[in-house]
Amino acid sequence: MSFETGRSTTANPSSVQSRDDFAAFVEAALTDFAAGGAGKWENGTLERFLDGLAAVSHARRADRDTASQEAATWRLFAELLTAATGYE
Repeated sequence: MSFETGRSTTANPSSVQSRDDFAAFVEAALTDFAAGGAGKWENGTLERFLDGLAAVSHARRADRDTASQEAATWRLFAELLTAATGYE
């Protein structure tokens, strides 16, 4: 028995280093969403996205040491948004 799940955004958070990079990343995620992501993302509604964002934020905290949890970066925000679009 196989189960099909949705995907995460195709926007890539790996090069996000600044506020401008983050803004460009969010624009790329929005473009992906508008091009069909709403029907393809695992969490294509605001309610599911926010639920995924909360869940991935809690999960990420659990496997990080205290110092790295406090080091919020623009890339971290982008990675959390990426994960929230596809978190099951």
